[in-house]
Formats: sequence, C-alpha cells, structure tokens
Amino acid sequence: MFPFTYSKSFRKASLILLFSICYPAVYAQVTEETYHKAEYFLSGNLQKEIYHLEVIPHWIKGQNAFWHQTYTENGKRFFITDVDAQQTQEAFDHSLLAELLSEKSGLESTADALPFNSIQIESNELITFEWSNQKWKFNSAEKSLSKEKIQERPERNYALSPDGKWKAFTRNFNLFVENLETGEETQLSFDGKKDYEYASFWGWSDMIHGENGERPYHFTARWSPDSKYLQTQIVDLRLAEKMYLLDFSQDSKFRPELLSYYRGSPGDSTVVNYTPVLFEIESKEETKFPSLTLPHFIGMYFNWSPDSKSLNGTYIQRGFKSFSILEIDAASKAIRKVYAETSPTHINTNNILRRLENGQFVLGTEKSGWNHLYRYDWNTGELVNQITSGEYQVNNIITIDEENEVIYFEANGKENSGNPYYSKVYKVNFDGSGLVLLTPENAFHSVSFSEGKEYFIDNYSTVDQPTTSVVRELETGKILFEVSKADISNLLERGYQSPKQFTATAKDGKTKIYGIYYLPTDFDSGRHYPVVDYTYSGPHTAITPKTFKAGLFGLQQPMAELGFVVVTVDGLGTSGRGKAFRDVSYNNLGNGTTDHVLAIKELASKNNFLDIDRVGIFGHSAGGYDAGRAMLLHPDFYKVGVASAGDHDHRMEKAWWPEMYMGYPSGEFYHNQSNVTSAANLKGHLLLAHGGIDENVNPSATYKLAEALINAGKDFDLFIWPSRNHSFGRTNGDYFTKKRWDYFIEHLLGEKPLRHYQIQNGD
Repeated sequence: MFPFTYSKSFRKASLILLFSICYPAVYAQVTEETYHKAEYFLSGNLQKEIYHLEVIPHWIKGQNAFWHQTYTENGKRFFITDVDAQQTQEAFDHSLLAELLSEKSGLESTADALPFNSIQIESNELITFEWSNQKWKFNSAEKSLSKEKIQERPERNYALSPDGKWKAFTRNFNLFVENLETGEETQLSFDGKKDYEYASFWGWSDMIHGENGERPYHFTARWSPDSKYLQTQIVDLRLAEKMYLLDFSQDSKFRPELLSYYRGSPGDSTVVNYTPVLFEIESKEETKFPSLTLPHFIGMYFNWSPDSKSLNGTYIQRGFKSFSILEIDAASKAIRKVYAETSPTHINTNNILRRLENGQFVLGTEKSGWNHLYRYDWNTGELVNQITSGEYQVNNIITIDEENEVIYFEANGKENSGNPYYSKVYKVNFDGSGLVLLTPENAFHSVSFSEGKEYFIDNYSTVDQPTTSVVRELETGKILFEVSKADISNLLERGYQSPKQFTATAKDGKTKIYGIYYLPTDFDSGRHYPVVDYTYSGPHTAITPKTFKAGLFGLQQPMAELGFVVVTVDGLGTSGRGKAFRDVSYNNLGNGTTDHVLAIKELASKNNFLDIDRVGIFGHSAGGYDAGRAMLLHPDFYKVGVASAGDHDHRMEKAWWPEMYMGYPSGEFYHNQSNVTSAANLKGHLLLAHGGIDENVNPSATYKLAEALINAGKDFDLFIWPSRNHSFGRTNGDYFTKKRWDYFIEHLLGEKPLRHYQIQNGD
C-alpha cells in the first residue's frame, strides 16, 4: 500500500480554501450597482435626499426677517422667516411661478426644481430673480411674471471721489484724475511704464495667453473720505518670473496654447512686488513708501481713518515671522508702528483687528500660544488688558456692543465637551469679566449674525447629529424658536450610518488626536474591510468634518460604499488647537501622515473588521502631497495611493503657503521632504493625477516626481486631465472620481472595475 502524498497544486488549493474560510470575501464582483451605491452620496445627488439640512439666512432689508433656500419632500423650496412672528413659510407660490416661467420662457419649469438659487424680496407680493441672462419680476398678488434683459456690468476701471468731483483712472500705466465739473485731466504719476504700473494689482488666477500676451487689466485706488488724498500702489513686475502651462485641450486649435502667470516660489527674489504710494490732489504731491514694499502674495491693504488724517493697515514681513499694525500720517507721511509682534515660526495672518470709537482697538493674537483677544490703546500702542485667556482658541468676533462694552465671539476648545474642535458662541466684557457661554449644546455651532439685530441664526450639529436650525437671542443665547431640523429619513432607509468619532495617541506619545471613520451602508461586522485614509494635513486647516453637513458631503462616504472603511484624522500640526499643536509641522510638513498610521493601527486594534494589511490613501492639492509622501515615507503600511494635484516639491509651489508653514528662507528640509527626493522608496501602487492647466498647483512637480520614479525604475500610473485646472475629483463627481474609485477597487480590493462606466452625478 502506497503512502498518501500531497501534490503542490493540492496544497495550494487547500491554503486558498483555508484563507477563504478565515477571511470571507468583502464583495461579490463589481457591477453597476456598486457604482450606483457610491453615486448616491455624490453631492449633486445627495443634496436632494436630505430635507431642511440647514438655514443660510439672507436678511431682508428693512425687515426683521430673512429668506433661505433648502430641499424638502416637495423639492427645492424658498422660505421666509418672520422673526417677530416666529414663523417660517414658503416665500411664494412655487407652482404658480413654475407655470408662468414655463409659459414666458418656452422651457419647462417645475415647482420642485426652479432654475435659480437666489431671490430678492421687494415686498410681500413681489420677488425678483435672475435666470437665463434675464431679470424676472414675479408678482404673486397679480399672478404676473415679467422680464427684462440684464444690463452688462461694465468693468470698474476708475474710482470716483466721495464728493463726486473727481474720477481717478490710469493711462499708459500712470495715474490720472479728471475734474468732473470742468473735464480737465491731471497726470499724477510720470514714471509708470509697462511692468512698473500704477494703481494695479496682480490677480491670483490672471493668465497671459501666448508668448507676447498682455496680462489682464486691473485698477485699484482708495480715496480719502474728504476727497483730498488718493492712495494706491505700484505693481513692479520688472524682475518677476513666470510659471508656464500648455493648454492642449482646445478643439479649435491643433497646436497647444502657451499660458503663463506670475507666481513666486519659496525663496524666489524674482517676484511681483507692491509698493504703496500716496497722492495729494491739490498739490499733486506723490509719496512712495519703498520701506513697505512687499511681494504680491503677501500684499498690504490700507484703510482711511474717518477724519482722513491717516491710513492704517497690517504689515507682515516676508517669512511671516513679523506682524505690525501701521499708521501713516496723511500730512507728514510719517509711518508709526502701533503694534508689533514676532514669532520664531510664523505669525497668524488672519489676525482679528477691530477699531473702537473710544480710541482703542481689539486684537486677536496667538502670542500666548492660543489665539486670544487683547485690548490696546491706538494712540500709545499700550496694552489696556487681556480680554480672553486659557487653553482654548478664539476664532472670530461676531459683533461688538461698544455702548455696553461687550464682545460676542466664537471659540473652540474651552468646554470639556469631548471634542476640542466644536465651535461655540460666547460673550465677554471689555475688561475680561463676565465670560458667558451662549450656545451650550455639545455640538459645532455655525452661526450667522446681521449687524443691528438682537438675535442670530445657529445651525448646530455633529457628524452623527443632524442639524438643528434655531433663532437665538444675542444677549442671552436663549433659543427664541426653531426654524427647522434636518430630516435624514431617506438616508436611514438605505442603511446609512453616520461617521464614527474616535481618538488616538499622536506621534509624541501623549497628545490625544481626533478622527472619524465611515462605513458602507451594507456594513457587516463579520467581514474584513480594507482601509482608505483621506488626507489633508495642511497646517492652515483641520480636515476632519465636525458638522453633520461636512460629514455627509465629502469624498469619504462614496468611497466607503465601494467596500472600504474610510478614515480621516487631524494629527499634530493641523489647526484649531493652539500654536504649539500647529507648530509641530513647521519645517516638517512631510511628517503629517505619521499620526495617521498610528491612529489607524490603534483603531484597528479595537475593531476586528479593519484589515490593517490593506491600507490605501488619497488626497488632493496639499493632500496630494500627503498621499504621495505617505506612500514614500511609510511604504510598508500604505499599499495603494492616489495623489491628485499634489505639490510634491514645495520648492516648486506658490511661495506664500510653504514660506509660512515650511519656512523662509528655504533650507535643506525642503529637499529632504520632497516627494521627488524620496521617489526610490515606492513599493505599492501609486496613481499621480493633475489638471493640465492647473495654475494653483502647477503640474510641473507631478511631472518631476514622475520622472524621478521612472529613473528609479518604479512602476506607477499617471493621469493628466488636459482641460482641467485645480478643480477636479471633487464631491459632485466627475471622470476622475471614477478613476480614483477604480484604482482602489483594483489594487486594494482586488476586484475588476467596470470599464467605460460614466458616473451619474445629478448635474
């Protein structure tokens, strides 16, 4: 009798069978239904499935009322809320208007989907709106609808003086004024020329077409209230270098069109500069302020004092380590430093600054390590008192009641509510006493206030608590009445589960960081799901959603519907939790995803349905850099990555963002944290994607990374969308959305995507 032996094929089949028993497949084969499930959660489709999601008020002039637009079970609807009556009702007869609009336009219009999103309330019976290049007037009492062609809005290429006597304009790059009573023109500047241009500015997305194309025309000048002075700036492009793009996408052209724009990179000296200049109209005296010259990506904006005696503005030196409040005396031209602050890392450029009528000002600054409010004397620059203090962050001033010396503001992190990112509303006296919480609900409060009102609108929610929209009394925070509450019954019928909040320990071994994860609607806790990390660790923001709307309208839930658990984390170096927390990223933008790795591992240790051996990552823009960086910094953890519109080498990025958060001047750390430098580390599957005419993040760094990967002998994938700028792959879904889905389906899920399927996105 022969002994029984196992063949290689038998042993292999046995192992496969054993693996299948231990790890049952997450999916059946990918079908159209797989994509339909994900499509449902694209923003264009999803917005119609949630009723009364939020209230974004548009205040009606002269009334204690506002209108807002939302989706209901009857489709899109416009509502008016009368605050005094505490009543909300439809703003007009939608069916009647749809019928009249169909009749007048010849195009079918329905009450549940009127083709406009904004209205003007002229009276109780009359509303107006713009659509199809026409201005329409609907009178509900007369049941009439009329229209008139919208007049073209001419470019404002001049500035009228407050007294109506002068018009400022430019000609041949110099500044002129015209006396509107006599018609006489006076030339104020004489050294202006091409590339040294008065009363202009450089627009963020200004494009120059062709080799000898002209840059778009712009005009800016600010008259003093008494019409005796004119302040503007000189735009100096003489040494500035351009960045370039080639547009291959135009149907009518068979050669690519050359596009260029001015955008300095970190450390560049060849940038567009602004120099402030002041003119006295009567004497025609010109005063330049070369000591205040700044690159256009920082810039400086001046405000006139009501008495026309001075100009004031904030001045931030290049490198963002020094912040000053300056005052320029209009008569003497003397520059006075009202306030100054420095930092070894960077200064918050969004400082709160509010002048008071009593000769003081309120300033928000992070000099204590947390953004807080301080009161100063404007004339002496001396501190009167610190208004707020503690380990929390003031985000914004809602309004200041100067008569009663009370400040109403938004802040996060003060309450021990379980989530330090939840924004709440407070009031405090000028002297720092009487701090009161006005919105006690344990949620994120998105508020809207209109000056002169005694109330504000509060939309409060969490990622797993639908929005409640209320009107609150300003002084006490008391809820006067509820306007609406989000109805998510359609989502619940599909098995929707809100994102789950979780915490983990950061890379410093002690700090608690916060994240959320998304489950598919057909989630089965007995299965093993691949994990996808959605990243954007840029220090100027915290990407993890905090509100119900943000948690729902994102890229995460559609991805989860394909059969993944999608995770989003706010690690060290992101915003919202004080300067020390954010400064972890200074000179160190390349290490943001290390916290993500630790958080996912910790989350997986508590949830058996997470497959820690199948983890992918994707992100866009700064998140595209993160995704590429994660694949190269943690090549054994992240198996699949999709990096779209990524700034893969900060030395090739627009200057302001890296110079603020990465450092100026640029040092060796720029080289060390470049994805291009680390290209040889790639192990997994990586898809690089970019818009061919992206002027925000020039595609050159993606090309450079692709070349480095080729030189290193690494396999990767590259997708260029020739006609797109920086905006693609967003929440409404497009061609690249499916490309990104398919990449994870194939390489992380191990399934075969459907070819040539077109996403249905509700547009």
